Amino acid sequence: MSFVARPPASQMEQPPAEEVPVINDGFFPDIDPVSIREAARIPTSITPARLRAAILGAIMTVEIDLRAFAMASVAAGHSTLADVPAPQLDGQSVQMIRYTRAIALYAKAELIDRHRDFDTTAAGGAQADELGPTIGELRRDAQHAVRDILGRTRTQVDLI
Repeated sequence: MSFVARPPASQMEQPPAEEVPVINDGFFPDIDPVSIREAARIPTSITPARLRAAILGAIMTVEIDLRAFAMASVAAGHSTLADVPAPQLDGQSVQMIRYTRAIALYAKAELIDRHRDFDTTAAGGAQADELGPTIGELRRDAQHAVRDILGRTRTQVDLI
């Protein structure tokens, strides 16, 4: 006699939830989770709800750094980030590309940071240690995108 374990019906595979755009503040563009998932190579094992939460966290993080920039841009007559004069790449404003890049990178960093605790075996611990530099690199690259929007250098050195 053989026995096959099957999860309860409530835990059976559910169809994926629809990933609707995250509505932003009006100045910065709305964020499409599907595009973020694709650009940042975020696997489908990350649920739409978790991805949405990470995107919201990324938007809030970036907003802190770009709040003064947005207010100055609106005061200069630019109602959205897309209206801010900037070179174009692939038919898009580089400022829009930078903003979306910062959101994708911060969101992925948060997801990796939050999801590395699933496997607590020795192999899982070693893998988590290997992810440390990756998380830092993602955050660094996101910060570079923000600094590029602001027109600031990427490195700041203070003499002590």
